[in-house]
Amino acid sequence: MRIIQISDTHLSPGKSHFGSNWAPLAAWVADQQADFVVHTGDVTVDGADVEDDLRYAVGLMRDLGIPFRAVPGNHDVGDAGHPRQAVNSERLARWRAHFGADWWFEDLQNYRLIGLDAMLFGSGIPKEAVQAAWLEAVMESSGGRRIAWFLHRPLFLDSPEEEDTGYWSVKPQQRAWLLQLAGRHSVTLIASGHLHKSHRMTHRGTSYVWAPASSFLVGSEIQPQMPGKKQLGAVLYELDGTALEVTIAEIPGLSRYWIDDVIHEVYPRPPSD
Repeated sequence: MRIIQISDTHLSPGKSHFGSNWAPLAAWVADQQADFVVHTGDVTVDGADVEDDLRYAVGLMRDLGIPFRAVPGNHDVGDAGHPRQAVNSERLARWRAHFGADWWFEDLQNYRLIGLDAMLFGSGIPKEAVQAAWLEAVMESSGGRRIAWFLHRPLFLDSPEEEDTGYWSVKPQQRAWLLQLAGRHSVTLIASGHLHKSHRMTHRGTSYVWAPASSFLVGSEIQPQMPGKKQLGAVLYELDGTALEVTIAEIPGLSRYWIDDVIHEVYPRPPSD
């Protein structure tokens, strides 16, 4: 079985700065003859506030003609504690209206794929506790299947013991709980996006994969020093029984856009008070 992870497509009918990268990505996905696609968030430029972005992006995902699931990123539903775009019930309802559940599981062969809404971690809204209880339950009921998690924001950058990295990874308190749960259930894979970089590492038997974005790269003036390779692409997973083969793929035809060049247009700063 072949599963493809794509991430950070940043699609929008109104802000089409990176839109030309969708066609080569979709063509590559079709060529792989994949059985399932997982999108690990930031599907849209600004679905958190612009519903047309969600409507447009889900249409392109459906046009792939392959079963898919997606988890939201901060640009899709807002972020925990964000002063202007906090994740809330209204934004989550818009996501669900177009993409379905923001957390989910799929049993494929000998694997249970679990999609998590990382934007809820540390938010304090009621859905955070609901997702946590649900995750405990679906881990317990996995029936001996190998487990793979898919979420937008990585658990950590350099080390599970690192301090708070702010915007870039899951906060230490929520990370500690997730790592304890992953260790207890011997999670095979934790796959994420968000960083617009590719990276692979193993920690205590779990493989961590950062999927590259297909939309744009991020320069050093915006993104601090961290592991990984600045590349565009996607990730191909080959499932054969209990075996899992991972390939981070560079995709022909993707233009190497840099958000630094257009950030004032795509994500303009709000006027100062």
